[in-house]
Amino acid sequence: MGISIKGVDMDSQTRCKHYHSNEDVIAIRMGCCETFYACYKCHEELSNHQAMSVKKTDFHQPHVLCGNCNYILTVNEYITSKYQCPHCRIAFNPNCSLHNHLYFEQTC
Repeated sequence: MGISIKGVDMDSQTRCKHYHSNEDVIAIRMGCCETFYACYKCHEELSNHQAMSVKKTDFHQPHVLCGNCNYILTVNEYITSKYQCPHCRIAFNPNCSLHNHLYFEQTC
């Protein structure tokens, strides 16, 4: 079975209508889905349910897809990646970290 990736006006590297800079090349599998979405706004537009962040206990699970090489990172790998795919070395957008609270459970 292939990887399911959805996004609004998404290109082959997972850039979408909402985020489409050269570095916007990740898709995230939310805690509520088996589908990867280009961004949380795409999830809001295309899914039929409310988004749930990935629980901290699942940070060792694969949830972040590199749109360049299709390598799937765990949340822990992604958070410590220094905004670069550990497999193909393409740069990730560092501003995505501003939305981590939407994707990944936060602890105080």
